[in-house]
Amino acid sequence: MSVLVQSEHGCVLDSRSLIDQGLARCIRWEHGRQSHVKCRFRSQCFQMFRSHGAAAVDAGHVDMLQKANKPPKKRKRKHSELNQGEIDSQIFHEKIRSVVAEGTKSLLDSSQSLGYLNGAPDTVKEPLPVQECSLAALCEMAKELPLVEDEEQELVQPLVAEGGCTSHVDLFSRVTENRVDRATVVTLMGEEYVIPPHASFLLSDFTRIQPLVHYGRKFDLIVMDPPWENKSVKRSRRYSSLPSSQLKRLPIPLLASTNCLVVTWVTNRPSHLRFVRDELYPHWGIEVVAEWFWVKVTTSGQFVFPLDSAHKKPYEVLVLGRYRPSADLSTSSSETSEVPVEDSRLIVSVPSALHSQKPSLSEVLKRYVGAEASCLELFARSLQPGWTSWGNEVLKFQHTSYFTLTPTDDPADISKVEGKPSVTL
Repeated sequence: MSVLVQSEHGCVLDSRSLIDQGLARCIRWEHGRQSHVKCRFRSQCFQMFRSHGAAAVDAGHVDMLQKANKPPKKRKRKHSELNQGEIDSQIFHEKIRSVVAEGTKSLLDSSQSLGYLNGAPDTVKEPLPVQECSLAALCEMAKELPLVEDEEQELVQPLVAEGGCTSHVDLFSRVTENRVDRATVVTLMGEEYVIPPHASFLLSDFTRIQPLVHYGRKFDLIVMDPPWENKSVKRSRRYSSLPSSQLKRLPIPLLASTNCLVVTWVTNRPSHLRFVRDELYPHWGIEVVAEWFWVKVTTSGQFVFPLDSAHKKPYEVLVLGRYRPSADLSTSSSETSEVPVEDSRLIVSVPSALHSQKPSLSEVLKRYVGAEASCLELFARSLQPGWTSWGNEVLKFQHTSYFTLTPTDDPADISKVEGKPSVTL
């Protein structure tokens, strides 16, 4: 099971199990023929055994530590020389510190008493998969192609046509749907990808989001992980960032149903949090209802960074809000059928070692939107069963290099996903 423990503090997630859960039944199309395969996300991606703040004693880390412990070339600032952003970060951290510390301890104690997060042995020695993602560059090239504007032209297409053909699929200007009840391994643009059952997606950037708007669906849950501007992103050049002001151009009112739950991943910069709460959500007519925290731990239950680290924190913030299409944002949940969202809940999990791979929130948010809710992820880098996803790297973590694919003759062999039952406390 993907949700290992639930309590009034929040929950503990097994992120890898949640991915595998949606791929329990999988077929592979090759040269017009299909075969059954067992599909699992690579376990080494979720094997974080040591906290980044722990002292490294093995010889392999000595040289790295010596370099890291050299005095900086620039004079360190005194505490009194903190800039306003750093002061704001300290204030915010002190405000939520006890919630994170106490809630995480309670959830971890419960998990460890059930046999979870007790420091699993390092059994997988394989290196992390490294896949050069060129999807964003392909989106740039696709801008030269004309958009489909003919009202009679289909804006939606099946992933697999008759006979297993995928060469006709236009990923950039039409929403693509996997219309079968099992995951499908297909070749797209010369690369193999694993597409979850009943997943829909559009591969594009801001300038080509119109097919999603014209898709004709209103969503009950919208989750977004914007590419926030920050110094580390600029240095690493892993992906293109987006100025905060540009986020207001997202057509949320055209995509959201009344009382749609909107969830935004926010970095630990207070300016980004203020922007979402005070500018972005009000601009769309969204009422803030809660702030949650994703707490990142190792496989032995330690924070991935010290809780009071001055540089990186072991948590990220999620801002949850309800879309109110009227000008009056005072409508209370008691006047509607919506389930009230509790504040300051924690989501505890071992993070992926792959950059920017967030845990799926589908199981965590189900009770607030209903099991049959129509769900959308914006700026997605992976797909989820039954969800619609949009982004210029929307297939990134669906590439087969991130999975193990084992041929199987009996579909029943892949009808179950390994795991222990979850416990609600």
